[in-house]
Amino acid sequence: MVMEAKPRNQVVTALLLFAGLPLLAVALLRTIGYDGGGWYLTALLSLAPYVAVYGALLGALALLLRRWWIGGFALAMVALLAVFVLPRVLADDQPEAHGATVRVMSANLYLGEADPVTVVRLVRENRVDVLNLLEMTPAAVSGLEKAGLFQELRYRVLHPASGASGSGIVSRFPLTEEDYAGDSAAKQPGAEADLGGGLKLEVVAVHPRSPDVGFEGWEQELRDLSRAIGEHGLRVLAGDFNATLDHAALRTVLSRGYVDAAATRGDGLDPTWPATMVPFAPLDHVLVDRRVAVRDYRVLDVPGTDHHAVYAEVQLP
Repeated sequence: MVMEAKPRNQVVTALLLFAGLPLLAVALLRTIGYDGGGWYLTALLSLAPYVAVYGALLGALALLLRRWWIGGFALAMVALLAVFVLPRVLADDQPEAHGATVRVMSANLYLGEADPVTVVRLVRENRVDVLNLLEMTPAAVSGLEKAGLFQELRYRVLHPASGASGSGIVSRFPLTEEDYAGDSAAKQPGAEADLGGGLKLEVVAVHPRSPDVGFEGWEQELRDLSRAIGEHGLRVLAGDFNATLDHAALRTVLSRGYVDAAATRGDGLDPTWPATMVPFAPLDHVLVDRRVAVRDYRVLDVPGTDHHAVYAEVQLP
């Protein structure tokens, strides 16, 4: 009986160790600030909050099976991930800001398939001032025009294209197109919005390539957004970043003086993709200058697209 129990015990231990590999990988990559060098590990990193829950269950199971060191190590990795994840559900104090209020919305149109009537309705209901549009095709522009978008938001910088490459900025304020994002596979237009009274706001419609079609390009296009806030005026980066806050490339942008609107409101775990199934990853973000106060943040449903839209109301200093 004893001779048979030992092999069974070894199998259980081996299975627990194998099951702990994803937890170890995510905790290690997240701690050292490395995105993995390829899209498989990058995708795994986007699951960090879920991996933490998985690790807690795994640790509890190991303890029940009296694999004390495995259970203890798993729970230690969970605690480490919690240090990174939990702040996203805790609202931050907002900076003193008493200037103009600007309402920003970003919507990925999913190859132009998003319902234009809903997009325009959301613009009206939320009194959106600046709208960033990703995966914007010529047909999508026509649909939005018929739905009345350009009656609500008169000014535009549009670069429609077939497929996922088209993007644009539509605004209640006059726009002057600028290059803030550098070269990218998909157009990431920038514009200076004239809010009046000498006040300007720089806006970028963010849509770097997806890491599964070019990891190095994804990483570089994100890092190209990371000019320090002291090098330019007040700036808002809004769009489909193809990244979560657990990716080092996105945290590089934040480190140059930005905050994530969702995280600063305590909504940093609200998923935005894939909206066509059960969304699990917050890939869409509104990043603002840290001197800007975030007064509201919402995730909005748009039929016909695989991304939820994101909305933020910000108040400038």
